[in-house]
Amino acid sequence: MSRIGRLPIAIPKGVTVKPDGGTVAVEGPKGKAKHALPPRIVVTVADGTVTVTREAEDRQTRALHGLTRKLISNSVIGLSTGFTKTLEIVGVGYRAEVKGRAIQFSLGYSHPIVYQLPPGIDAKVDRQVVVTLEGNDRQVLGEVSAQIRALRPPEPYKGKGVKYADERIRRKAGKAAGAGGR
Repeated sequence: MSRIGRLPIAIPKGVTVKPDGGTVAVEGPKGKAKHALPPRIVVTVADGTVTVTREAEDRQTRALHGLTRKLISNSVIGLSTGFTKTLEIVGVGYRAEVKGRAIQFSLGYSHPIVYQLPPGIDAKVDRQVVVTLEGNDRQVLGEVSAQIRALRPPEPYKGKGVKYADERIRRKAGKAAGAGGR
């Protein structure tokens, strides 16, 4: 049996989970989410926990068992507490600024870059170089943070660019000055 799929999901206060045929509806203080269930996957709610089980042992069903459990778990956590992702901007003159539902970046290009935030994602900027993204959908939050990082990925020589707060950049040694035969 799947190691992740067999774990029960604890339902925190203020969150309701309702399985309804082929879908599961999750409601919490931060919004609502709905997930379609794959065939042969069953969700039951009892005693403040959600249990995901499978009716068949074929390869496809086993693969979807853990995935379905994790998607429901992410919705429960996201709708009760939410998710955050922190990005850091490294480089002289590189900075960010929130303007309404958009973030304006100055990343060393000849023009500023304006990134429109999708619905459900909020951003805060501290000291013009730390961008904190918040949202209740983990997948959308990850996609947004990856798109922002892709605006100027960190380079290995000086470490300049946009990086995740917990990311370590492997640094390369530059050219050795004066080495070589002249």
